[in-house]
Amino acid sequence: MPKERVAVYVDGFNLFYGMRARGWRKYYWLDLQKLSENLLRRNQSLATTRYFTANLMRHPSDPGKRFRQRKYLEALHTSPGLSIHYGYFQPQEVKCSNCGNIRQTFEEKMTDVNISVELLKDAQDDLFDTAMIISADSDLVGPVQAVLERYPTKRVVVAFPPKRSSFNLRQVASAYFVIGQDKLRRSQLPQTVTRPDGYILHRPAAWT
Repeated sequence: MPKERVAVYVDGFNLFYGMRARGWRKYYWLDLQKLSENLLRRNQSLATTRYFTANLMRHPSDPGKRFRQRKYLEALHTSPGLSIHYGYFQPQEVKCSNCGNIRQTFEEKMTDVNISVELLKDAQDDLFDTAMIISADSDLVGPVQAVLERYPTKRVVVAFPPKRSSFNLRQVASAYFVIGQDKLRRSQLPQTVTRPDGYILHRPAAWT
């Protein structure tokens, strides 16, 4: 029998903050293609992995964070079968209710929209039998419902990151589960990754 085709959609920051909430910094150097494969059942095959994130280069985070993300993204770009989809950070002003002072913060934008668009496009193109969404963002309820209603033979499974969950997503998904520590541990990139130009990327020391 042909294997069930699975397309995986990774909400990057949702996964990152879930691991951070667990204190699992040592798993940040994550091979998303390998993680996707490790989440499959025996009767399934991986059709594609899509990673959704926003670049910190225009975010006023500390230089160390920007450097580590850039190195990680470069490492991911060497992974065949993985595509990266970028949103952006939008500045916004927040007023303190106590003192009235206004401070500027940055909000990640477009990740949920980008996931929704790619999910619906891939369903229409019949790229998958099952879509697996790694996220706990309840804004994805609408596109999940749309896929299941328009394509009743397809399934949408939600893989919640550590310390993340969504009641609304649980209600609409075909199935759901929480990604465990063992899956993350077995899905790490090598200590060094070589770019196509020969430059060697080393796992950040802060992620050991």
